[in-house]
Amino acid sequence: MILHRYFARRFAVTFLSVLGGFLLLMLLIDLVEQLRRFGGDAGFAEVLQLSLLNLPDGLYGILPLIMVLATIAMFLGLARSSEMVVTRAAGRSALRALVAPIIVTLLIGAVAVAVFNPLVAATSKEFEARETALRAGNPSVLAVSSGGLWLRQGSDTSQTVIRASKSNLDGTELLDVTFLTFTPEGGPTRRIEATSATLSPGAWTLTDAKVWPLDRTRVAEQWATTHAELRVPSTLTADQIRDSFGTPSSIPIWELPAFIDRLEVAGFSATRHAVWLQMELALPAFLLAMVLIGAGFTMRHQRGGRTGVMVLTAVLLCFALFFLRNFAQILGENGQINPILAAWAPPLAAIGAAMGLLLHLEDG
Repeated sequence: MILHRYFARRFAVTFLSVLGGFLLLMLLIDLVEQLRRFGGDAGFAEVLQLSLLNLPDGLYGILPLIMVLATIAMFLGLARSSEMVVTRAAGRSALRALVAPIIVTLLIGAVAVAVFNPLVAATSKEFEARETALRAGNPSVLAVSSGGLWLRQGSDTSQTVIRASKSNLDGTELLDVTFLTFTPEGGPTRRIEATSATLSPGAWTLTDAKVWPLDRTRVAEQWATTHAELRVPSTLTADQIRDSFGTPSSIPIWELPAFIDRLEVAGFSATRHAVWLQMELALPAFLLAMVLIGAGFTMRHQRGGRTGVMVLTAVLLCFALFFLRNFAQILGENGQINPILAAWAPPLAAIGAAMGLLLHLEDG
């Protein structure tokens, strides 16, 4: 147990050291970038706050890189000090020496998913809001895209497609808006065009609206009606619309399952969010794969100039695994493979390959 505690403490200290180095480096780089973008519109204190809000998202994205660099640094240090040689001479295999770093890695991954993920979601939303306010000067209206904004709300009896040319920041106020209502079988029943629409609890409030009944037995224009103000029932909420505009990473993982259910009930596609949820749950396994790959190439005593080659090989393999994971994520988001397979297959396959390498090097 003393040896396990030593390796666990050594790995944790190395990880925190690498994390601290990247934290300072990324903060300085982002501070320079934010000063370049907003130095003329905001003071240094506001720009520093922007950089601090953007920092958690950047660190979370490179957490696998930090993990593999910490692993390489630790085991290179142990190899150069001959501590691994002494450990083997004492009758403890290198695989048993990996138990403590593996446990620490899984704990770091669990904390990252359970605690750091919600923190990143909160800071990312605040960063986007402040950035938009500084960039546009007036964040109340935002052009979503050249083709406009598309939403869909639904119930058991009908589905409504909503198109707007512009929206405010959280999607609760739409301009130049069109509502198309369909039956569950897919036939259109009503069309509404309005100057604006504002979302209130349970309904959209439309101004200067014109309604066309889409019934084959009647001429739509002849039976059209105009309304200075019209309320249209809605199943959408402000949080649901706002979160659907952003990436799944802007939603805390604890809220993601319920949000996916709400999306599916409202008629939205939740595939992207389901894949992201599984990717987050698989993060501890992915970090473990990084540690095993790094350990496989640096645990043995290095001689001559092989150290640099081994380190480079480990880093390149970890980058290859990272890109493979991103490729699997894209396939999952496009519906080509199951979300669980997209998230879990790359790290589990890498863990198996790394364990095979370690067993081969240690036991032949």
